[in-house]
Amino acid sequence: MSDVVNAVRAALPGVRADLEALVKIPAIAFDGLDHEPVRRGADTVQRLLEEAGAAEARQLSHGGGQPSVYAHFPAPEGQPTVLLYAHQDVQPVGDLAKWEQDDPFTVVEKDGRLYGRGVADDKAGVMAHIAALRAHGGRPPVGVKLLIEGEEEFGSPTLEGLLNEYKDLLTADVVVIADSNNWRTEVPALTTSLRGVVNVYVEVSVLKVAVHSGMFGGPVPDALTALARLVATLHDEHGDVAVEGLVSGRASDLDFDEAALRHEAGMLPGTEFIGTGRLTERLWTKPTATVLGIDAPGAAESANALQPSARAKLSFRLAPGDSGANALKAVTAHLEANAPWGAEVTVTPEGGVGDPCAIDATGPAFDAARAAFTEAWDGTEPVEIGVGGSIPMIATFQELYPEAAILVTGVEDQYSNPHGPNESLDIRMFERVCTAEALLLEKLKR
Repeated sequence: MSDVVNAVRAALPGVRADLEALVKIPAIAFDGLDHEPVRRGADTVQRLLEEAGAAEARQLSHGGGQPSVYAHFPAPEGQPTVLLYAHQDVQPVGDLAKWEQDDPFTVVEKDGRLYGRGVADDKAGVMAHIAALRAHGGRPPVGVKLLIEGEEEFGSPTLEGLLNEYKDLLTADVVVIADSNNWRTEVPALTTSLRGVVNVYVEVSVLKVAVHSGMFGGPVPDALTALARLVATLHDEHGDVAVEGLVSGRASDLDFDEAALRHEAGMLPGTEFIGTGRLTERLWTKPTATVLGIDAPGAAESANALQPSARAKLSFRLAPGDSGANALKAVTAHLEANAPWGAEVTVTPEGGVGDPCAIDATGPAFDAARAAFTEAWDGTEPVEIGVGGSIPMIATFQELYPEAAILVTGVEDQYSNPHGPNESLDIRMFERVCTAEALLLEKLKR
């Protein structure tokens, strides 16, 4: 067993203690919430990096956004520099009744897993970086820069501006983004494709004011029914997205076990999968159309009236090869062209667009990563996977640093349930993630 592996194991008790302390900080960057915990989380991460031996550690922000933590461990002469990214902000906890612990921000251990909001997404990513630095005694064999974001779960509204403002400061030969997942707890993965995302509000209007449903119902339409008919045009009879102009592609030969996917998603017994093609294609390389919410009177308090207008928030995941700009144009054209009964349709983008990305996983950095993962997983080689979710800033990294190798690694697994209740982290897999990153820094030496 190598000295690096032994050093990671020796560091793990302290790494876990700091992970649990970080989880206690409810760093939620959403509008309307108290952002003091986000700032406290940034302060904590900065302190941990200073204690790990950073030559420089400070906080960066852009355009009034939440702080990101930057740290630098200078490269020994002739060695490359690696930029390590993760985020310390988390999703809201949602319905507390769905959690199996009283406080989602207090870590609970059960059956080899740690449970708590952010314990996997992405505070484990933060601590994997710190574990690798501690394993090397604060003097890694290559240069290391870190960027720990504070608003990723809120959509990273100022990150692109920050990356552009500090482009020279953050330049690196290799970028490691620890915010993805592994194929299985026992099978490591390199993520080589991610979908993009476009969100829009669509408002349907048919009347100037609400009118009596008995006096006018029949010949006069109501906006909720019109909205329902419009939303229904987004899919064909098989459940595939029916928006002309959106890109679809093929995935690798990997595929999911249907029963396992049903279980992981919590599908009810009679619910069917939608769409066509292999499950990996439907999840990784085909677009989606999802209704996130509807603005309308609540059922209990609604009046017997035809509603004049109704609004829905729609989300579209975009396959690699597409672009946010193309998708927004296609979605807008589809919604306007399919307005039922002459209804007025207004489409308004919500937030920025996120481009999908595909990564060519060839070259020395990827060879080093495969060797590191294989050693950390006791001989099991990593597979290349796609991810149905979106990390739009990867495309920004690709644009700003076209010569850099972008490695997207995983701290989650198929049971982590990020963004949902009972989020969790496999303890043994986390040890392997930390080990793989420490080994990667060693194997990137020239």
